[in-house]
Order: sequence, then C-alpha cells, then structure tokens
Amino acid sequence: MSTSTVKDFRNDVKPNWCPGCGDFSVQASIQRAAASLGLTPENMVVVSGIGCSGRISGYIRSYGLHGIHGRSLPIAQGVKMANRDLTVIASGGDGDGYAIGVGHTVHAMRRNIDLTYIVMDNQIYGLTKGQTSPRSATGFVTKSTPQGTIEKTLSPTELAVTSGATFVAQGFSADLKGLTAIIEAGIQHKGFSFINVFSPCVTYNKVNTYDWFKEHLTSLNEIEAYDSSSREMAMETLIEHESLVKGIIYQDKERQSYQDLANGYAEQPLAHSNIELYPNHFERLMSEFI
Repeated sequence: MSTSTVKDFRNDVKPNWCPGCGDFSVQASIQRAAASLGLTPENMVVVSGIGCSGRISGYIRSYGLHGIHGRSLPIAQGVKMANRDLTVIASGGDGDGYAIGVGHTVHAMRRNIDLTYIVMDNQIYGLTKGQTSPRSATGFVTKSTPQGTIEKTLSPTELAVTSGATFVAQGFSADLKGLTAIIEAGIQHKGFSFINVFSPCVTYNKVNTYDWFKEHLTSLNEIEAYDSSSREMAMETLIEHESLVKGIIYQDKERQSYQDLANGYAEQPLAHSNIELYPNHFERLMSEFI
C-alpha cells in the first residue's frame, strides 16, 4: 500500500474562493481521504464542471479536467470506462449538477459506474453573483427572484435514492472529519457514489449559513437503529427531516457495477498494454466508422 500524505495531493495553485467558502473543506477532505486510502496523484482523476466549485480540479495535485457546465459526469464516466485502474472523482455545484446537468446526474446514478460524484451544495449560483438555484428554498430572495422564488426545492438525496444510486451520502463543510470519512467510504464503494455536501456560500447566501446548518442538521449516527442498507428507511428519514441529515444515507453493497456487467470490458486498459497500433490497424479501425 502506498504511503501517500496529504502534501502529495497539494500543488502550488492558490484557490481564489472567497475566504470562508465551504469548498475549501471539500478540497481538504478529498486530499485527506486520498492520502488515508493510500492513493497516488498519478492514479487519481478529478473532473469538474462550471461554477465556483468547478475550480477544484485545478487545486488538487492529480490528473484533472475542468469541463463544461453540467458535463463533468459524462467525462468522468468515459475516463473510468477507459481505465478501470484510475480512481475517478467528479465534482461540481448544485447549479451544475441539479440544473443544466441533472439529466446526466440521474442517468449516472442508475448506470452505477464505479466513480464518486461530490456536489458542493450552497443553494445559490455563486460564480454568477447570486441567483436562485434548484436548491434554493421556496421564498428565497435573490437577484433573479426579488420577490422570492415560488418553486419547490429539489432534494438531491431523495433523487439519488429513487434513481438507483448505490451509495448516497451527505456531508457538511464544517465537519471536516465526518466529511473525510464519507468521501473515503464513497471511494471504496464499488459502484456510483453520490455525496452531497452542504458547502455554505459566505458571500451571496446569508440564509443557509454555517450556524444555520449546525442548528438544522441531524446526524444519522444519532438516529437509533438507523439502517443505511434499507432503501425504505432512507426515504422515510429524508422525508421526515426534510433531507437535512448528514452521514451515509443509503448503501447497496450487493448490486454489481456497470463495469462488472459490461461484456468485453477490458481488464487491462489500452494505456497499459504492449499493443502497437500500426497505420494499417488504425485505418482498418477507422473504416468501421465510415
């Protein structure tokens, strides 16, 4: 097992997030989890979308790709299918994953490819200076909803459980130890791991603050006899607590991942093979697509 340290996953790029942003803790938790699991930077990939959270792929020392809005998951799934040996982490914000990218999110959940998707949920569009997101509460006042939004809030954890995700969890940026443990468990899970993180925007969201979450969140560890293997209990608990819980909500350890079910999925990625692709081989392959 590798003896990686947190320092191995740090680079010289200074984050330009606002001081106090919850995303700093998400970055630190990913780095700590990677080191704790003995991963190495050259065997980890972080793929991100657009938004404040999308910058995270450039702040962690690993392979990284800053994609386009709502499209981190298609890229991340392609990377994992191309090389099963890589630890793949997709990341984004609530606007990225639950608005323009929600179609990809739902289908990635039901597909169950072995990767981890971490969403930094601040209930607002931060990069574009404070508009309502799908996670904003009814009545939430922003530049785009000066009289308060009339739409119902989307619950991503309920969506994940019903869409077929085999690992559903929720963390909080102020709980670095707990969030790190959740990310570790998500990476180790064999299948699609979905982790929503309450990551307060200190600049544009003056409602859902650190203090607000500390007052309203319930730890699943405090719920007597909570069983994360029960899909029914997961849904009942989310509804009862209005999705304001933290911990591992649901995990299905029995269902096989997409890779395990896909016929012809190579055990050894092409990048690690000794096959030489000569011009005539390439031309023959190309002719199949013409």
